[in-house]
Amino acid sequence: MIQWYPGHMAKSRRILERDLKIVDLVVEVLDARIPYSSQNPDLAELLGSKKKIIVLNKMDLADRAISERWKNYFARDHPVVLVNSLTGEGIKELLAFIEAEGREINKALQEKGRNKRDIRIMVVGIPNVGKSALINVLAGVKYARTGNKPGVTRGRQWITVRKDIQLLDTPGILWPKFDDEDVGYRLALTGAIRDEVFDEEAAACKLIEYITGIDETILEKAYDIVLEAGQEIPYDILGKVGQRTGCLMSGGRIDMGWAASRLINDFRRGKLGSISLEVPGDDI
Repeated sequence: MIQWYPGHMAKSRRILERDLKIVDLVVEVLDARIPYSSQNPDLAELLGSKKKIIVLNKMDLADRAISERWKNYFARDHPVVLVNSLTGEGIKELLAFIEAEGREINKALQEKGRNKRDIRIMVVGIPNVGKSALINVLAGVKYARTGNKPGVTRGRQWITVRKDIQLLDTPGILWPKFDDEDVGYRLALTGAIRDEVFDEEAAACKLIEYITGIDETILEKAYDIVLEAGQEIPYDILGKVGQRTGCLMSGGRIDMGWAASRLINDFRRGKLGSISLEVPGDDI
């Protein structure tokens, strides 16, 4: 079981609790490949009745049909937008939701005899779901640091999206314990947890298990290998990937650690195709 809760995340939680008091709306960013696992269960308690918009980011890396099912699933309670923060797809729809909420807030203020003001937005999410990239495309300028690894955003900062929208960035926050082993693996595979704190070979075998459960031909096509349907264990399949991609040590032995790293990185970069590791169902 993966366990990871750095001290800076405990501090970030305290800051989040404080800052929630001064914002009007929360934008929660989830990874479209793992919408269930990338939700921080602590946030529901922290947000209370605060209005929220859900962004399913990295839509280009996820199966579109499954993402639409997730959108319908979450839309029962909150506005939901599918977004590719690298291309800007979905941003207009997100801004439309924010503007609608802003009008409602200022309408309520005016009814109380107060002046209109900027709407204050907080962007939240676990590490590496693409919060900073989303903020950059909203603002149109590279205000926030980005990176394909967790922990890039260390501090909080207010960013002017435009004259009537102020946006608060926050560090990514994980929860102290993963009660579900699969949640931990999915977070590791998508980069929410630093590679140094989990076993890459075990995670790669889990990834193979997930992918072959979807379609065995995904790995066959990606690495030009042949699999015996339902007859091979993930570790042996990882060996075939390593053999085919040249992950070899002296004497021609397969470097399984290198093969695992290669497979995980290929998945993260979309080289295996658009893959969703979770599907909404009765158990979610």
